[in-house]
Amino acid sequence: MNTIKVGFIGTGGMAQVHAGQLMALEEAEIVAIADVSEEARERFISKFGLLKAEEFSEYEEMLEKVALDAVVICSPHTLHFQQATDVLNKGLHVLIEKPMTCSSEEAEQLIATAKASGKVMQVSYQRHFQPEFIYIREAIASGLIGKVTSITASLYQQWWRGEKRTKTFSWRQQPELSGGGFLMDSGSHIIDVLLWTSGLTPVEVKPQLSQQGAPVEIDTFTSIRFAEGAVAGLNLVGYAPIWHETYAFCGEDGGIFFENDKITVYRAGQEPITPELPKPTTNQDKSFIDAILGRHEVMVPGEFALKVVKFSEMVYEAANYSPKTYK
Repeated sequence: MNTIKVGFIGTGGMAQVHAGQLMALEEAEIVAIADVSEEARERFISKFGLLKAEEFSEYEEMLEKVALDAVVICSPHTLHFQQATDVLNKGLHVLIEKPMTCSSEEAEQLIATAKASGKVMQVSYQRHFQPEFIYIREAIASGLIGKVTSITASLYQQWWRGEKRTKTFSWRQQPELSGGGFLMDSGSHIIDVLLWTSGLTPVEVKPQLSQQGAPVEIDTFTSIRFAEGAVAGLNLVGYAPIWHETYAFCGEDGGIFFENDKITVYRAGQEPITPELPKPTTNQDKSFIDAILGRHEVMVPGEFALKVVKFSEMVYEAANYSPKTYK
């Protein structure tokens, strides 16, 4: 069995999630890391016992000096495009944290680069591997609730409240690094669920944005019209006291309601049911390695991630809002 030698660009919180999942696989080995922060590198190496891993302050040096098969990118959003381009041009596979890029133009260029390289490029939308969302997607596709008529998707998180309380600003609140606020960050996962589970095509959005005194947008409320006739409400609240995630998918024959990992299905004239879900069998990292080894297709390809990027652009453009000062 081949061992996939993996390098990391960025060693923050999400990188640690990826590292834990990769280290559970016999087929993967983390051999190098790159991060501009020496403290972050030391914390990462210590946590996972990666004493043999080579470490670099600049990712370009890692790509030049280490024999790698694949790279996991966990850096600030606006850096993804150039870093992923460099990785692919070195003939390496790449797993990119969300969002893939901060513009559809960059996303389309990256998809073309990946195609030309012949390497696997996957985007890390982990809900594609969680049984709850797989169930919702399959239930909608099977017609369990009939034609979808409306969707409400909401995420509440202490995203800005915590930053404001400590009077510190991470890169996520710096437009030149984040490319946007809560919508571009945690909100990207909710947009992913909305588009992936429903399969619908957004054609019109009407947003209301609030910055709550931050350098980027914090709260976003968006009404959506789909080509297929359904309507939706997307509520992304970064100034909340708790984490709370809900979805309501209503159709001509019933509805699926999700609240903090619990699913309830309602159908006309029937008792509500809570479906039994299987245990998860894979995740974003295992599926990435399996795709490299030819065991299955890429589960979250760039072509899908482009849809999320385009939707985010639609919201910002409709609100006449330009967080992308990095350009």
